[in-house]
Amino acid sequence: MLRPLLLELAGSTRLRDWVTTNGAMRGWARRFVPGEDLAVAIEAAKACNLAGMSASLDHLGENVHTRDEAQKACASYLAVLDAITAAHLEANISLKLTQLGLDLGEEFCAGQLRRITRHAAELHNFVRVDMEGSAYTERTLRIVEHARTETDVVGTVIQSCLFRSEQDVRDLLGQGCRIRLVKGAYREPSHIAFPRKRDVDANYVQLMKILLPSGIYHALATHDPQMIEATTRFAAERQIAKDKFEFQMLYGIRTDLQSSLVREGYRVRVYIPFGSEWFPYFMRRLAERPANLLFFAKNLFR
Repeated sequence: MLRPLLLELAGSTRLRDWVTTNGAMRGWARRFVPGEDLAVAIEAAKACNLAGMSASLDHLGENVHTRDEAQKACASYLAVLDAITAAHLEANISLKLTQLGLDLGEEFCAGQLRRITRHAAELHNFVRVDMEGSAYTERTLRIVEHARTETDVVGTVIQSCLFRSEQDVRDLLGQGCRIRLVKGAYREPSHIAFPRKRDVDANYVQLMKILLPSGIYHALATHDPQMIEATTRFAAERQIAKDKFEFQMLYGIRTDLQSSLVREGYRVRVYIPFGSEWFPYFMRRLAERPANLLFFAKNLFR
């Protein structure tokens, strides 16, 4: 019952102001977001590397309102790429197109992304374009396809909750695009998305079975033991080597599972978000796990 409510509240300015100024909630948010400064994220990525895992850094932010905000976000990602190189990290970046001004126009946003992908190519790094709500799916895929005409250091994300995702996967594979497969963390209408978890899970497995044999290096983003078991079993059956794909997990979630996969010889990448605009991300993480929901409810009504 609380999950749809929390996803709706992720857009509440009043709740954001309360949560981001509440000491207890800010402290607990550090479970999912290590801090607001790039230096903190770099240290978290170093710790991941020392533990045998790579990282993906995300300077949190979305739906900017001005070109100046979008240009500042672009500059921040250029700085992240430089910091990764300077620290000799095994890490790349993840970003949202609405943070680069997608709401202000596709051409403008594509230009911002081009600056980042060109710099990533110069540094021999990689840019993952995150997938946002379904209202942005078509435009995101269009911009990614255009970006890939210039460089192959850019990939994107597909959500198994959407009906359209199998066709999108096949189209992206035709372009040689690297894909991160996720279940999806946004509230979507039932006419375009599977309403039941079991159907989302089944589609995740189906899409995984299309991705892994493609010969392209993909990422399976999940903390679900059933999805992980289905992936490792399928890879073994098809004799797909453990270094031909990676699992991705969120910072602060199922660290035991992350370590276990590393010990078993699988590649694991930890998604490390940072920055002051952590509230929407925090709310989506709360909505994903019943234990998180209970904690939030107790603090919200205390």
